[in-house]
Amino acid sequence: MSAAREAILGRVRSALADVTPTPEPVVPPVTSALTGAEEAHVLDVFVERVVDYKAVVERVSAADLPAHLEGLFAPGQKVLVPAGLPVELAAALPVPVTEDEGLLGAAELDGCDAVVTLSAVGIAETGTIVLDHTAGQGRRALSLVPDRHVCVVRTDQVVPDVPEAVARLAGAVGAGQPLTWISGPSATSDIELDRVEGVHGPRTLHVLLVDGEA
Repeated sequence: MSAAREAILGRVRSALADVTPTPEPVVPPVTSALTGAEEAHVLDVFVERVVDYKAVVERVSAADLPAHLEGLFAPGQKVLVPAGLPVELAAALPVPVTEDEGLLGAAELDGCDAVVTLSAVGIAETGTIVLDHTAGQGRRALSLVPDRHVCVVRTDQVVPDVPEAVARLAGAVGAGQPLTWISGPSATSDIELDRVEGVHGPRTLHVLLVDGEA
Protein backbone atom coordinates (compact mmCIF):
# COMPACT_ATOMS: atom_id res chain seq x y z
CA MET A 1 0.00 0.00 0.00
CA SER A 2 1.38 3.43 -0.91
CA ALA A 3 2.28 5.91 1.79
CA ALA A 4 -0.23 8.46 0.41
CA ARG A 5 -3.07 5.95 0.48
CA GLU A 6 -2.18 4.84 4.00
CA ALA A 7 -2.13 8.48 5.13
CA ILE A 8 -5.59 9.13 3.67
CA LEU A 9 -7.06 5.97 5.21
CA GLY A 10 -5.45 6.88 8.52
CA ARG A 11 -7.18 10.26 8.51
CA VAL A 12 -10.51 8.57 7.69
CA ARG A 13 -10.07 6.12 10.57
CA SER A 14 -9.23 8.97 12.94
CA ALA A 15 -12.30 10.93 11.86
CA LEU A 16 -14.53 7.90 12.45
CA ALA A 17 -12.96 6.90 15.76
CA ASP A 18 -15.77 8.43 17.84
CA VAL A 19 -18.62 7.54 15.47
CA THR A 20 -20.98 4.81 16.64
CA PRO A 21 -22.08 2.58 13.75
CA THR A 22 -25.80 2.51 13.05
CA PRO A 23 -26.95 -0.95 14.16
CA GLU A 24 -30.01 -1.07 11.92
CA PRO A 25 -30.22 -0.59 8.16
CA VAL A 26 -31.78 2.59 6.84
CA VAL A 27 -35.46 2.00 6.12
CA PRO A 28 -36.69 3.47 2.82
CA PRO A 29 -39.46 6.06 3.13
CA VAL A 30 -43.04 4.85 3.04
CA THR A 31 -45.09 6.68 0.45
CA SER A 32 -48.85 6.92 0.38
CA ALA A 33 -50.93 6.01 -2.66
CA LEU A 34 -51.23 8.79 -5.21
CA THR A 35 -54.55 10.38 -6.04
CA GLY A 36 -55.72 10.34 -9.65
CA ALA A 37 -54.56 13.91 -10.22
CA GLU A 38 -51.16 13.22 -8.59
CA GLU A 39 -50.66 10.10 -10.68
CA ALA A 40 -51.50 12.00 -13.87
CA HIS A 41 -48.96 14.69 -12.91
CA VAL A 42 -46.26 12.08 -12.25
CA LEU A 43 -46.85 10.53 -15.67
CA ASP A 44 -46.75 13.94 -17.35
CA VAL A 45 -43.43 14.74 -15.66
CA PHE A 46 -42.03 11.35 -16.66
CA VAL A 47 -42.92 11.93 -20.31
CA GLU A 48 -41.51 15.46 -20.25
CA ARG A 49 -38.20 14.34 -18.71
CA VAL A 50 -37.75 11.36 -21.03
CA VAL A 51 -38.41 13.60 -24.05
CA ASP A 52 -35.83 16.06 -22.68
CA TYR A 53 -33.26 13.30 -23.21
CA LYS A 54 -34.20 13.23 -26.91
CA ALA A 55 -36.03 9.92 -26.60
CA VAL A 56 -39.32 9.18 -28.37
CA VAL A 57 -42.29 8.65 -26.05
CA GLU A 58 -45.74 7.44 -27.06
CA ARG A 59 -48.70 6.63 -24.85
CA VAL A 60 -50.55 3.50 -25.89
CA SER A 61 -53.36 1.43 -24.41
CA ALA A 62 -52.59 -2.16 -23.51
CA ALA A 63 -55.16 -3.35 -26.05
CA ASP A 64 -53.50 -1.38 -28.86
CA LEU A 65 -49.92 -2.24 -27.93
CA PRO A 66 -49.37 -5.24 -30.28
CA ALA A 67 -50.71 -3.37 -33.31
CA HIS A 68 -48.71 -0.28 -32.39
CA LEU A 69 -45.53 -2.34 -32.10
CA GLU A 70 -46.16 -3.86 -35.50
CA GLY A 71 -46.24 -0.38 -37.04
CA LEU A 72 -42.84 0.57 -35.62
CA PHE A 73 -40.83 -1.76 -37.83
CA ALA A 74 -40.43 -2.22 -41.57
CA PRO A 75 -40.70 -5.69 -43.09
CA GLY A 76 -37.36 -7.45 -43.02
CA GLN A 77 -35.96 -5.54 -40.06
CA LYS A 78 -34.15 -7.78 -37.61
CA VAL A 79 -35.73 -7.36 -34.19
CA LEU A 80 -34.28 -8.95 -31.08
CA VAL A 81 -36.50 -10.12 -28.21
CA PRO A 82 -35.54 -11.39 -24.75
CA ALA A 83 -36.88 -14.53 -23.16
CA GLY A 84 -40.16 -13.88 -21.39
CA LEU A 85 -41.47 -11.16 -23.71
CA PRO A 86 -45.25 -11.70 -23.94
CA VAL A 87 -46.16 -13.89 -26.88
CA GLU A 88 -48.64 -11.40 -28.32
CA LEU A 89 -45.93 -8.73 -28.48
CA ALA A 90 -43.34 -11.00 -30.10
CA ALA A 91 -45.97 -12.11 -32.63
CA ALA A 92 -46.47 -8.48 -33.74
CA LEU A 93 -42.83 -8.08 -34.78
CA PRO A 94 -41.32 -8.69 -38.24
CA VAL A 95 -40.57 -12.33 -39.02
CA PRO A 96 -38.20 -13.88 -38.27
CA VAL A 97 -37.80 -12.55 -34.74
CA THR A 98 -34.37 -13.12 -33.20
CA GLU A 99 -34.78 -14.66 -29.75
CA ASP A 100 -31.96 -14.30 -27.28
CA GLU A 101 -31.20 -17.22 -24.98
CA GLY A 102 -27.91 -15.80 -23.76
CA LEU A 103 -25.84 -17.32 -26.57
CA LEU A 104 -25.66 -14.45 -29.07
CA GLY A 105 -22.29 -12.71 -29.28
CA ALA A 106 -21.60 -9.00 -29.64
CA ALA A 107 -21.39 -9.15 -33.44
CA GLU A 108 -24.75 -10.96 -33.68
CA LEU A 109 -26.38 -8.47 -31.31
CA ASP A 110 -24.91 -5.59 -33.31
CA GLY A 111 -26.45 -7.09 -36.44
CA CYS A 112 -29.95 -6.57 -35.04
CA ASP A 113 -31.81 -3.40 -36.00
CA ALA A 114 -33.64 -3.10 -32.69
CA VAL A 115 -34.49 -4.75 -29.41
CA VAL A 116 -37.87 -4.75 -27.66
CA THR A 117 -37.94 -5.12 -23.87
CA LEU A 118 -40.17 -4.64 -20.88
CA SER A 119 -38.96 -2.64 -17.87
CA ALA A 120 -39.04 -2.71 -14.07
CA VAL A 121 -39.50 0.93 -13.01
CA GLY A 122 -39.82 4.41 -14.50
CA ILE A 123 -38.74 7.48 -12.49
CA ALA A 124 -40.56 10.73 -13.19
CA GLU A 125 -38.15 13.05 -11.39
CA THR A 126 -35.17 12.01 -13.53
CA GLY A 127 -36.82 10.58 -16.66
CA THR A 128 -35.03 7.31 -15.98
CA ILE A 129 -36.07 3.75 -16.83
CA VAL A 130 -34.67 0.86 -14.81
CA LEU A 131 -34.33 -2.70 -16.05
CA ASP A 132 -33.82 -5.48 -13.50
CA HIS A 133 -33.27 -8.05 -16.26
CA THR A 134 -36.01 -10.43 -15.21
CA ALA A 135 -38.46 -11.98 -17.71
CA GLY A 136 -39.05 -9.84 -20.78
CA GLN A 137 -36.06 -7.58 -20.12
CA GLY A 138 -33.16 -9.79 -21.13
CA ARG A 139 -29.52 -9.59 -20.17
CA ARG A 140 -27.78 -6.24 -20.03
CA ALA A 141 -26.10 -6.54 -23.44
CA LEU A 142 -29.49 -6.62 -25.18
CA SER A 143 -30.29 -3.06 -24.13
CA LEU A 144 -26.79 -1.76 -24.93
CA VAL A 145 -25.68 -3.20 -28.28
CA PRO A 146 -28.58 -2.89 -30.79
CA ASP A 147 -28.90 0.60 -32.28
CA ARG A 148 -32.55 1.05 -31.29
CA HIS A 149 -34.21 0.15 -27.98
CA VAL A 150 -38.00 -0.01 -27.84
CA CYS A 151 -38.92 -0.17 -24.17
CA VAL A 152 -42.39 -0.87 -22.78
CA VAL A 153 -43.18 0.89 -19.50
CA ARG A 154 -46.54 0.43 -17.76
CA THR A 155 -48.08 3.49 -16.13
CA ASP A 156 -48.25 1.66 -12.80
CA GLN A 157 -44.46 1.20 -12.93
CA VAL A 158 -43.78 4.94 -12.92
CA VAL A 159 -42.89 6.39 -9.51
CA PRO A 160 -42.28 10.02 -8.52
CA ASP A 161 -38.63 9.85 -7.41
CA VAL A 162 -35.47 7.82 -6.93
CA PRO A 163 -36.08 6.77 -3.27
CA GLU A 164 -39.38 5.16 -4.23
CA ALA A 165 -37.74 3.48 -7.20
CA VAL A 166 -35.04 2.07 -4.94
CA ALA A 167 -37.72 0.76 -2.58
CA ARG A 168 -39.50 -0.96 -5.46
CA LEU A 169 -36.24 -2.50 -6.64
CA ALA A 170 -35.30 -3.87 -3.21
CA GLY A 171 -36.51 -7.35 -4.11
CA ALA A 172 -34.44 -7.45 -7.29
CA VAL A 173 -31.36 -6.19 -5.42
CA GLY A 174 -31.89 -8.77 -2.69
CA ALA A 175 -32.11 -11.49 -5.33
CA GLY A 176 -28.79 -10.35 -6.82
CA GLN A 177 -30.30 -9.07 -10.07
CA PRO A 178 -28.21 -6.55 -12.04
CA LEU A 179 -29.84 -3.18 -12.66
CA THR A 180 -29.50 -1.00 -15.75
CA TRP A 181 -30.54 2.65 -15.34
CA ILE A 182 -31.39 4.28 -18.66
CA SER A 183 -31.76 8.05 -19.09
CA GLY A 184 -32.32 8.62 -22.79
CA PRO A 185 -30.35 7.21 -25.72
CA SER A 186 -26.61 6.82 -25.38
CA ALA A 187 -24.92 10.18 -25.81
CA THR A 188 -21.53 11.75 -25.27
CA SER A 189 -19.75 14.90 -26.38
CA ASP A 190 -16.24 15.84 -27.36
CA ILE A 191 -14.13 18.72 -26.07
CA GLU A 192 -16.07 21.12 -28.32
CA LEU A 193 -19.35 19.87 -26.79
CA ASP A 194 -20.59 18.36 -30.03
CA ARG A 195 -23.18 15.76 -29.03
CA VAL A 196 -22.71 12.28 -30.50
CA GLU A 197 -25.32 9.59 -29.96
CA GLY A 198 -24.99 5.83 -30.06
CA VAL A 199 -21.37 5.53 -28.93
CA HIS A 200 -21.92 3.56 -25.74
CA GLY A 201 -25.40 2.20 -26.35
CA PRO A 202 -28.53 2.61 -28.49
CA ARG A 203 -28.70 5.65 -30.74
CA THR A 204 -32.49 5.69 -30.39
CA LEU A 205 -34.64 5.07 -27.31
CA HIS A 206 -38.34 4.62 -28.06
CA VAL A 207 -40.53 4.40 -24.97
CA LEU A 208 -44.06 3.05 -25.09
CA LEU A 209 -45.94 4.17 -21.98
CA VAL A 210 -48.77 1.70 -21.64
CA ASP A 211 -52.03 2.30 -19.79
CA GLY A 212 -53.20 -0.97 -18.26
CA GLU A 213 -51.66 -4.41 -18.15
CA ALA A 214 -49.01 -5.06 -20.85
